[in-house]
Amino acid sequence: MSDDRTTDGTATAPIVDPARALPHTSRDDYEAAVAQARRAAAAYYAGEQSIDDADYDALYARITASEREHPAWRVADSPTAVVGTPGGDIEHSTPMLSIGNVFNSEGLHDWAAKLDKALGHPATSYSVEPKIDGLAIAARYAEGRLVLIATRGDGHTGEDVTSQARLVAGLPARLSAPVTIEVRGEVYMTDADFAKGCDLRLAHGEPVFANPRSAAAGSLRAQRVYDVPLSFMAYAAHGLPDEHAHSHSASIAYLGTLGVATTAQSSAGLTVCTDIDEVTAAVAALGARRGELGFGIDGVVVKADLTADQAKAGFSTRAPRWGTAYKFPADTRTTKLLRIDVQVGRTGVITPVAVLEPVQVGGVVVTSATLHNFTDLERRDVRAGDTVHVRRAGDVIPEITGAVHEARPVDAEPYSPPVQCPRCGGDIDRGNLRWRCARGRACGEKATLLYYTSRDAMDIEGLGEKILDALLATGHITDAADLYALDVPTLAAMDRLGTVSATNLVGSIAATKARPLSRVLTGLGIRMTGRTLSRRIARHFGTMDAILAATPAEWEQVDGIGSERAAVIIAELAEVAPLIAKLAGHGVNMTEPTGPAVNAAPDSAAGSGLPLRRPDGTPMTVVVTGSVPGLTRNQGNEAVEELGGKSSGSVSAKTDFVVVGDGAGSKATKAADLGLPILDADKFAQLLTAHRTGDHDTATTILHTVARVTQPAA
Repeated sequence: MSDDRTTDGTATAPIVDPARALPHTSRDDYEAAVAQARRAAAAYYAGEQSIDDADYDALYARITASEREHPAWRVADSPTAVVGTPGGDIEHSTPMLSIGNVFNSEGLHDWAAKLDKALGHPATSYSVEPKIDGLAIAARYAEGRLVLIATRGDGHTGEDVTSQARLVAGLPARLSAPVTIEVRGEVYMTDADFAKGCDLRLAHGEPVFANPRSAAAGSLRAQRVYDVPLSFMAYAAHGLPDEHAHSHSASIAYLGTLGVATTAQSSAGLTVCTDIDEVTAAVAALGARRGELGFGIDGVVVKADLTADQAKAGFSTRAPRWGTAYKFPADTRTTKLLRIDVQVGRTGVITPVAVLEPVQVGGVVVTSATLHNFTDLERRDVRAGDTVHVRRAGDVIPEITGAVHEARPVDAEPYSPPVQCPRCGGDIDRGNLRWRCARGRACGEKATLLYYTSRDAMDIEGLGEKILDALLATGHITDAADLYALDVPTLAAMDRLGTVSATNLVGSIAATKARPLSRVLTGLGIRMTGRTLSRRIARHFGTMDAILAATPAEWEQVDGIGSERAAVIIAELAEVAPLIAKLAGHGVNMTEPTGPAVNAAPDSAAGSGLPLRRPDGTPMTVVVTGSVPGLTRNQGNEAVEELGGKSSGSVSAKTDFVVVGDGAGSKATKAADLGLPILDADKFAQLLTAHRTGDHDTATTILHTVARVTQPAA
């Protein structure tokens, strides 16, 4: 295994590029690695996963390096010579070959240079589409009727899975035209269908699936009394009419008209590029959206788009020269679950958390992951000591998707959930999937108060944790509103607080009464909201009265709030309504200075004149990374919205521009990779000042230094 480790023992990402892998030191080690790879492949096609994708890729890379260094070692069943698993009874019309891999933009440019050399000229165009994380199949249609479906198998012959695959979504029983063709593509599970499939398995007394990829492979080849939801996406076809076969993109478009689901129709889409620099940008853009697609991809497939270019470039012994796969870092890894902790949130929600042996997932070292809720934990039968699958797609919080039950230690005990609240010892309300202390917010009064007084919320200077502990212990306060009833004599009588400090603290507390409504909402800690959404809510409704009176339908008009989130927020607001009234009674501000104009409808003139509004009235999406002079991180995001924009915490192809200041990290790098416009933090601070002082000329001049910001988003 080529799993590197840092000096402190933390696991890093395995090496998956064969060019960087070290060969085995002995033939026995090489043959053992081949045997392990074949076992892993067999387990995968049976619906299990003995090692994770990154470790398999690393294993494959080292086998490749060994065969390059010692050609005489190569065995007939090496994974470099055999595609997939042993074949079946169905002979493929043409071999179903695998595709080569690259791992960075340098590798992509090297592949393009080799393609240009094979063609004798630069490729005319390229197609860029998602590499679906599923099981490759070939589906044959005779006069428009589906007659046979076979797995890839060893690339030359595959298994007949026609009966199991007839209900796969996206693979119609009849095409819209009576053509005789063979369609090739991937059978996979969407994220939503993976959850449904796990529930079906449990209902029939079987363990949940390890992950969507192995679930799709196993379900397609298994004979069961129930149907697991599966989907199909085409990436190629043979036998198409000539007028639809002059390019890959045209072939895929024609398949879509026949009723077959294709990569072009998916949320990932298919992009045609004119040069390799455009390809690199398209690959980066798709990688940035990886966690938002609703299904798993492990890379991007790049092909010479024109059929004539493909024919001229030809094939090597194992893969086409005209195509390659840009592999992403694995978003699912396996590691050891050290223990299961329980955390209690400030609103009383009780959650199990997995403490993990450090592992790198998607380029980030992960040491803990969510287990969602206790019902899900029991359903997946995850135990301390297990080898578990850890998933992190895009910017999603790491989660445990399942355990490798075959590798479970014999002494691993089933997890026992808490019978009392771990924080206060009170009863637990188990009425919902997310358990909660029966005392609700009262259980976490200290955590709630700390959050209310924090810099990102009401920012009460001089009120630290020790003073809060003393105030709670003496009964001077029970909630945030009680802070505004404190006086100098009461505080001065406490330990470590004299008259001067007490006077300053009372003044600091009083000053927060003028904070905007968005800060108050943030401080209340409403579930399923945060700083950004609290600002959005405050600017949408304008006043607390309007917020409390809003109907579910009105809540769903707020960007980022759907029906489920609206229901939770409404219930939370009802719960804290007495506290809100108490705060208002102490004179705490309940209005947003900018009012609802910032989130007015695009055709409204209410948002006109704001620098970060497009001509049609829609807000630009802006990411702030690093420090902005004179502003905290939260104030930088608030400034974006004050200027009429939409603040985002993640960089994607839909971002209009990125504000980059001192200390900027990966977001600035991703912005550069995507070719996004960048605005220096100093200029952003000048833009804010110009807007506040009404200096529209300066604001316009600054914005003109940022390309594309005045254009509608794609």
